Amino acid sequence: MNNWMELRTALLVARHGTVSAAAAKLGVHRATVNRHIETLEKALGTALFQRHARGYTLTDAGRDMLDVANRADEMFADLEGRTKNRKGQLSGELTISALGGLAPMVVPALRAFHDAHPAIQIEFVVESRLAKLEYGEAQVAFRAGPKPEEPDYVVLPFRQIRFGLFCSQDYVRRHGHPQENRFDQHLFVGIVSRPTAHPYSEWMRANVPQTALSLETTNLEVKFEAVRAGMGLGFLAEHEAEGHPDLVEILPPDDKWTANIWIVTHVDLHRTAKVQAFLHFVRN
Repeated sequence: MNNWMELRTALLVARHGTVSAAAAKLGVHRATVNRHIETLEKALGTALFQRHARGYTLTDAGRDMLDVANRADEMFADLEGRTKNRKGQLSGELTISALGGLAPMVVPALRAFHDAHPAIQIEFVVESRLAKLEYGEAQVAFRAGPKPEEPDYVVLPFRQIRFGLFCSQDYVRRHGHPQENRFDQHLFVGIVSRPTAHPYSEWMRANVPQTALSLETTNLEVKFEAVRAGMGLGFLAEHEAEGHPDLVEILPPDDKWTANIWIVTHVDLHRTAKVQAFLHFVRN
């Protein structure tokens, strides 16, 4: 293919959504961007974008183009990084995707990685779904639960998180200390109306009626703050509860309430110098 320049232009239009934004990023006139898009669509024999008043959206062919263009862009960035690495320095961008509750496990590795490679710009994206690595949404993703099975993903074990049942000192003062297997008079934070991926989901559904929920949520960060605020009992990650003397352990963390954490990369980017450098820090 002889349309690398046009492919990069299409990639920027896809990322930014408008010709004007892509032109500003490239430092060219809008007409140049339009010409590049028309040339690429003619070369591929299909429309890549749907044009409308508020910008450009991708067609199905455009999404395929974005997949290829993102990988090509990352490869070129890796080539530049390898060249600079020969001089002792990696550079470029690294996007990490993870659940917010995993930050205490990941940030120390980010700090060490940044100290070793300060020229790399790091972005930490917090979201509940698994980032679409094939579309360049992230280079490395951390996920909890069952092992991801997408065919083009490289999945490595990271950590295991054990959960236990906790409440706050304030809750104990107001409602008394909950006794094991005697929770009928107590309030809870969590969800019981449907199964969830959390390892303690079955225990909650078996032991907590809907009317006992003072706050219904599946979000781990919200649950942690609600339990600390004294709204009720809730399952918290062992690493979150440590170092908080205001929390009271009701049921200790147990292996039966354990979630596996996975590191996920795309097969095309897994061996790039930047990703390998980060994995060195996060797995040691």
